Amino acid sequence: MKPNNIVVAKSKSFALKCIKLYQFLCNEKYEYIISKQLLRSGTSIGANIKEAIRGQSKADFKSKMNIALKEASETEYWIEILNESNYLTEPETESILNDCRELIKILTSIVKTSTSTIHNA
Repeated sequence: MKPNNIVVAKSKSFALKCIKLYQFLCNEKYEYIISKQLLRSGTSIGANIKEAIRGQSKADFKSKMNIALKEASETEYWIEILNESNYLTEPETESILNDCRELIKILTSIVKTSTSTIHNA
């Protein structure tokens, strides 16, 4: 399960960045609605990954990883909205958006691999 260790670490690091971004948006930009959505979805990614690792079956693992992927996609949307509405500048957006997209790529790969594993079992 070594690949999961990477995704667990990256998702936790990403969750902490989302928390810091949420605090920045509330304290500096007085933005409370979109930032709350970002906080919820951005921290949910890692929680679902942890649940997947402890899943009861391969199907449960795939389902939880797929939920993590959906949460990552939703988080990407909120980051884009914050950027396009000028709550975040391009430099403020770049790092966290790149991290989010990296998680999406990793999770997409895990979901695809787990789908072929389930079908070949």
